[in-house]
Amino acid sequence: MPSPESYQLLLAAAAACQDKKAEDIRILALDPAESGLTDYFLICNGTNERQNVAITDEIEIRLKRDFATYPNSVEGRRQAEWILMDYVDFIVHVFSPEKRAFYGLERLRKSATTISVAGLNAELRAAIATTRAKSPKNAAIKATAKKVATEAAAPKKAVRLKKSAALKNTATKPAAKRLKPAASPRKPSR
Repeated sequence: MPSPESYQLLLAAAAACQDKKAEDIRILALDPAESGLTDYFLICNGTNERQNVAITDEIEIRLKRDFATYPNSVEGRRQAEWILMDYVDFIVHVFSPEKRAFYGLERLRKSATTISVAGLNAELRAAIATTRAKSPKNAAIKATAKKVATEAAAPKKAVRLKKSAALKNTATKPAAKRLKPAASPRKPSR
């Protein structure tokens, strides 16, 4: 099962494709029994070679800036008819329309399931929830934080109670008892 980080990387790459106006963006979840090389294919196409290069540049820049991740390899950037970017957990394929129709990766991977961006977001949330539920650290951290919060609140209550008791005592004493007469200065004896 892919990590939550690989889901985030894939979503960021798909968002970069959308920002550069890529057409027919598809995410294929590959069958693990058939494909040992990667978990996902992100497939899209641009209208011309220059747009294909712009799409791949945007993906590379965004993943580098947001996640400090570089592709393991990039192929086909010079011709720009089919650019392949390998990010290990997923592979990005940016085609020209003619090359995409000719090679038909979707047809070659019949056992792969097409996932929408919303579906991938749901998978990411589920992966994060299971990771948080499994983590014993989170339960220990929450228990420690609760204990510290209750201990921190207890002394404040005690201080408030002491102050209010002191105020009550001073309010009930007569004014004469509360004020001490000033000591008169003694004259030095000669």
